[in-house]
Amino acid sequence: MRGDGKGLQAEDERAPLISTRFLIIATSTILILAAASIAISWFGRAYGARLSLAGHSESTEIVDITIGRDRLAFPANTIRFEHQRRSGVAERVDLYLLWPEMTGYSSVERRRFDDLPLSQSLVFLQISQSTMSKDMSGRVEPIYTSLLEPEIAEGPAGLQSQVFRVGTGYEGESLLTATAPDGTTYAIRCLLPLAADKATSSDCQRDIHVGEDLTVLYRFSSRMLDDWQAIDEAVRAYVSGRAGPAAATTTLKNQSKTSTDRSS
Repeated sequence: MRGDGKGLQAEDERAPLISTRFLIIATSTILILAAASIAISWFGRAYGARLSLAGHSESTEIVDITIGRDRLAFPANTIRFEHQRRSGVAERVDLYLLWPEMTGYSSVERRRFDDLPLSQSLVFLQISQSTMSKDMSGRVEPIYTSLLEPEIAEGPAGLQSQVFRVGTGYEGESLLTATAPDGTTYAIRCLLPLAADKATSSDCQRDIHVGEDLTVLYRFSSRMLDDWQAIDEAVRAYVSGRAGPAAATTTLKNQSKTSTDRSS
């Protein structure tokens, strides 16, 4: 019996304090934790960067968009909504541009896009296929004139202002008009605030025809009305300079889709 006791004691003394199995489990756990830590760190940085952009993009990669009979090419950072920043056929595209730079989002100018008071230096554009034969200027005589109060007031920067009558669907809005340098009529609808500090970033809107068959509806703050002529010229030049006729095959596909949509 003593011999057996001494043998067991000797075996106990030779047994390792930490088993191989325990070492494997411990090592695996450490590796898993390390991998998880790296993944969390990477995801945190990636998500943090995405969160800080708040839907904006700093990319200047060109997005090639076809709308009806027009093909457009815009830098990604000028496109307002993330889901529109992909090339291909689209029904419309929304842009936002700094005024007067006519450039898109950048981290340097982040506050001008995100801070409400500073966002009044933005011009918002919505580009789609034309659905009306006349733009806003062309609708003054046949449509707007009969909807306006007769009184004419002086507006900013040489514009004349008339208020829409109650019951016309444009309650609270004013139509501001002027004769452009080329002799055509300039017209813009605005929700003019009672005080300048009550102006919003898009309380004035105007639409124009550009390209083959595009309507560009653009909006800006009434605080910027002094620049109405320069803004109109800049918007027209910006879109026209990035537009061209769509390929014939693409146009046929768009017409076929429109026909199908209407029949359904």
